[in-house]
Amino acid sequence: MKRFFLSLFVFVVGLSAFAQDDYLKDIPETEAMSKKVAELFRQNKINQAFDALSPYWPLPDKEKESMEEKTIKYVNMLADRIGSPIGILKVKTETIGDVAIRETYLVRYEVSAIRLKFIYYKNEDGWIVNGFKWDDTFSEEF
Repeated sequence: MKRFFLSLFVFVVGLSAFAQDDYLKDIPETEAMSKKVAELFRQNKINQAFDALSPYWPLPDKEKESMEEKTIKYVNMLADRIGSPIGILKVKTETIGDVAIRETYLVRYEVSAIRLKFIYYKNEDGWIVNGFKWDDTFSEEF
C-alpha cells in the first residue's frame, strides 16, 4: 500500500512539473506577448523575455533554462558584431485556421537584425506558446 501511495505521489508531482500554468485568452494577447518579448530582446533583457513566455510555455524548465543561457551568450556576442539595437519590426503573422499562429519579428541593430519567431497553439483552455526561436537569418523573410 505504501508503494502505491508513493507511486501516486511521484506521478502527481511529475504531472505538476509539466502542468500548464496559464493561457493567453485571445489573439490580441498573443500579439501583445510577442511584441513585449521582442521589445525585451531589443533592451537585451533576455531573462525577462523568457520569464514573460514561461507561464504560457509548457516546455520543461531545464530546456527553457538551457535555451535562455545560450541565448544570453549568443545575443551578447552578436551585439558586439552588429552594433546597438535600434528598434523592433513586426514582419508578419501566419495562421493555420484558428488553431495556430506564427508571429515573426525583427530586432533591428545598426548593422543587421535578428529574427524572432513565436508559435502559439490554441487548445480548449486558450493559447499557449508552442515554440519560440530566434536566429540571424532574416533574409529568408524576403
